[in-house]
Amino acid sequence: MNPDPKPGRWILPLVVLGMVAFTYFFVRELPEASTETTLVAGGDTSTTLPGGSTTTSTPTGGVDTATQAYLDELDSINGDLQVQRTELVAVNTAFNEEPRGVEFSEAEDRFAAVQTATQGLVDRLAAVTPPAGLEANQTAMQASLDLALNSVTEALEGLRSTDTGERRNAAVESYVTASTDFDTNVTNTHNAAGSVAP
Repeated sequence: MNPDPKPGRWILPLVVLGMVAFTYFFVRELPEASTETTLVAGGDTSTTLPGGSTTTSTPTGGVDTATQAYLDELDSINGDLQVQRTELVAVNTAFNEEPRGVEFSEAEDRFAAVQTATQGLVDRLAAVTPPAGLEANQTAMQASLDLALNSVTEALEGLRSTDTGERRNAAVESYVTASTDFDTNVTNTHNAAGSVAP
């Protein structure tokens, strides 16, 4: 007489035990995971320019050397433009004070210096060739710089005229608008460069 009425009931536990043992030894043979992780993508970089203007540049990973050099030149021009904006506003504000913070001759010289510097920035931008796909951005930036140059020229003429100040102040405000637009266009160009990079 068989002492165990259900001899097959031990088969399933033995199979399960074998699977557990196999898994344990198999996992022990796997190589350990690397603890070093390299992060490639970065966040936006915010740069405060002279005069309080802020430029946010989206990382343009993957752009070629020529495109990066182009973007660097735009950033340099933009930084110089914001310096000129700060100077123009400061001189105009001081000239409007009662009593005046600067006299006519000094204001005229400093306005003329901003005009000369802005002309130089227009020439610098015209001298660079935009990479393929950024031609429209170049055109928009050139328009902003041309407006800035026209505005400071108008401000200087207004200063030299018999106008009571409205013409000069409006021209200075136009220069501020143009420099702000240029700053925005530079940011847009950085963003567009990421989409046209090979």
